[in-house]
Amino acid sequence: MTGLGAVFRPQLPPERLRAVVRLADASGLEELWLWEDCFREGGISAAAAALAWSDRVRVGVGLLPVPLRNVAITAMEVATLDRLFPGRAILGVGHGVQDWMGQVGARVESPVTLLREHLDALRALLRGERLTIDGRYVKLDDVALDWPPAGPVEILAGATGPRTLRLSGAAADGTILTSSTPPDGVRRARQLIDEGRESAGRTEPHKVVVYLLTATGPDAAARLRAELADEGVESVPDLGVAGDAGTVAKAVQRLAEAGADTVILQPTGDEPDPEGFVRFAAEEVRALVP
Repeated sequence: MTGLGAVFRPQLPPERLRAVVRLADASGLEELWLWEDCFREGGISAAAAALAWSDRVRVGVGLLPVPLRNVAITAMEVATLDRLFPGRAILGVGHGVQDWMGQVGARVESPVTLLREHLDALRALLRGERLTIDGRYVKLDDVALDWPPAGPVEILAGATGPRTLRLSGAAADGTILTSSTPPDGVRRARQLIDEGRESAGRTEPHKVVVYLLTATGPDAAARLRAELADEGVESVPDLGVAGDAGTVAKAVQRLAEAGADTVILQPTGDEPDPEGFVRFAAEEVRALVP
């Protein structure tokens, strides 16, 4: 079965999160995803609150920008969430938006090198290993977690370009693709991810999560067009979907057939009813997606 979820976008104020989380939990939504966008809401703090306010929905953070975070802190936060809420937190890491990284003085010369070092160290720390590393960016001296996760924790990587997609296949447990990825882009991403997996000798499953920009309601088509135009991708075919549950479910299925394991419905930034959007995903679209 194709996984299905929805995004709580950080254009909404943090105080709106509780109501959306409680509705997601009660309606049967599988996954609610949060973003750590500069300079809006913190991913870990929002995820901790969302997990505490709910009983069953899984909460994803897509993604934590690695230039902002020492890998030891990332490992401590991930391990704490997993021990408090076993199996319910989904964590993604990535380069972050480079302009934003520059604004805070965290932009690095080689984002791919940093992400590789961060992924390798993070996954090792979460396995309970003790590390001494003197990398280009990641430097650890006899570091281990006192409270590592009780079991395996999957770490996903956000990726768009070929080098990062191959890196994700080699060094992460799954990949997050943006809403600017049409079905053909998912197929190409899968090929690049598999190249990375093969180069690293990885044979275990690799989860691919794709955001799908989604609008529903009487003004859905206009809102979708406006957001695609704002993002400069209005000319890219097969991006986003506007319409009723049947139309959205068909768009989800096209991404699944292209290689997506999970599709996360991403409302437009001006979505007028975030709670209604979650209910739409959980109660209407889910029933139509095999």
